[in-house]
Amino acid sequence: MARITLSCLPASWYCSVSLLSLNCATKQRLLFLVLLFITSILLLATYQRQLWGTQRRPGARVNKYFSIVESMEATDILNSALNYGIVVDCGSSGSRVFVYYWPPHNGNPHTLLDIRQMRDSDRKPVVKKIKPGISTLANTPTQASDYLEPLLRFAAAHVPTSKHKETPLYILCTAGMRLLPESQQAAILEDLVMDVPLEFDFLFSRSHAEVISGKQEGVYAWIGINFVLGRFDHPDEEDATVEVTTGSENQPPISRRRTVGIMDMGGASLQIAYEVPSAITFNSPQEEEAGKSVLAEFNLGCDVEQTQHVYRVYVTTFLGFGGNMARQRYEDQLVNSTLAKNGFLTTETGLIEEKPYLDPCLPVSMSDTITRGNHTLYLRGQGDWSRCQEAVRPFLGLHNGTMSPQGIYQAPINFSNSEFYGFSEFYYCMEDVLRIGGQYSSDKYAQAAKDYCTTKWSTLKQRLDNQLFSQQADISRLKYQCFKSAWMYEVLHSGFRFPSDYPSLKTAQLVYDKEVQWTLGAILFKTRFLPLRDLQQETLRQGHPGWLRPSFVYNHHLFSLCLLVVVLAILLYILRLRRIHQRELRQAEALDLLWAEEGEALLP
Repeated sequence: MARITLSCLPASWYCSVSLLSLNCATKQRLLFLVLLFITSILLLATYQRQLWGTQRRPGARVNKYFSIVESMEATDILNSALNYGIVVDCGSSGSRVFVYYWPPHNGNPHTLLDIRQMRDSDRKPVVKKIKPGISTLANTPTQASDYLEPLLRFAAAHVPTSKHKETPLYILCTAGMRLLPESQQAAILEDLVMDVPLEFDFLFSRSHAEVISGKQEGVYAWIGINFVLGRFDHPDEEDATVEVTTGSENQPPISRRRTVGIMDMGGASLQIAYEVPSAITFNSPQEEEAGKSVLAEFNLGCDVEQTQHVYRVYVTTFLGFGGNMARQRYEDQLVNSTLAKNGFLTTETGLIEEKPYLDPCLPVSMSDTITRGNHTLYLRGQGDWSRCQEAVRPFLGLHNGTMSPQGIYQAPINFSNSEFYGFSEFYYCMEDVLRIGGQYSSDKYAQAAKDYCTTKWSTLKQRLDNQLFSQQADISRLKYQCFKSAWMYEVLHSGFRFPSDYPSLKTAQLVYDKEVQWTLGAILFKTRFLPLRDLQQETLRQGHPGWLRPSFVYNHHLFSLCLLVVVLAILLYILRLRRIHQRELRQAEALDLLWAEEGEALLP
């Protein structure tokens, strides 16, 4: 006989119900209630997963990778829920426009907007560049809006028309504009503020067009890199964390995911930016004043009262410390010292081709010349990397243990709990000819640099012809690799004082196979309060509940109450079935007894 045993009830409620002893309607009701009970349990489990799905779990790192892959796909412009933003980078040599997008905020005030670079139907980033730089309009500022029109037309064609009025537009000018007098800067910005809204209906105001400082640009670059690496997310169990002290006196230290510092060496300048998690103690008022000029404290969160996303970042730029400018300063010093030395000693070393100056920073047997005015200096490579290190070290301008002649303050770095990424020349020096880009090891790098410097120039050119170097390597890279490798080493270990056994420096050109621009950090910072607007709107909706509102079923308190009622109804019905079954058993026993008595009466 088939039975249904409900073992999920308390022991005193156990019962076995005989299906054969029940009529058809009762059996159908019981089966329906059992199915309803199972379905309710499954719904509750599914709802709980959705409710807590935004929390960080050990497997959330996989979701991050899926998000990265998704960001490489074409942007779904038919999705009306997406928001868009535009940033124009007005640089010294040209201007570029970047279009970004992001889905609605998830409602958690501790998470940032998920901003991604827009991609067209061919999955290419929506980016356009024009030349020359906007600073060339210094004498004709009324042409500024016409100059940017091709970029804005390009962006307008990619952002859905229905989204234009709510799409913020930021026009941010950098190095070239900084060199202009303030009056000329103001004239160019004024033309943009007055004329751009006449042609485009983006969300654009006077505060959206500005000349940003090198400090701001460095902070935006730092934000962009750390955002792409997921360092603003809540930490997983396996993530490295740091204890952060904020400016609030009553706020205890916060444990959060460790961010990465960045170093970027271009041709003309060098920049470094990294978080300073601990409070800084200055030795003097002068040092404190110097420190404030290179420290930036900001809140990336949408609520200024919350400190989960308050960051204190050291950022500074060293002009003339880029690879090319450092070589130029080195050559200027060689010419001046050689002329002075020859004038004093009446020798001709370096001034005639037969008696070249032996340069330790050029490959062995390589010949080169330096021309300054009417003077030409003849060089011949010596390929001595150790001597080259000694020769370039004075150009760091070390002053009281810090870099640069001005004695720029450098905030302390916790080398035992930190991580850095090196970009541009840091990567080129390691990868283009040495082919060891990626994880940095000072011993491995130094040995590879020495081996390169001591290789004959003819051999190096033969290797280039045989394509044994990277595709980016050219004859200029071969000429100055010895110098630049020594300069990079000295910047890192003598300038920034990184230990020779520092294990957490990676050199890179791309992050997750894409180039990260400072404009990403800029729009993250500029739009940081948008989630608060969405949260306030959601709060208003919740403050005026209606039973016909579709979202009421997602209220987990109401859902739990409904589930409890269903469960109680099932239990009460089962108890009722038990009483009915017991009554039927008693009636059956009485009937059996009656049949027995009648049977005895019929016996002779």
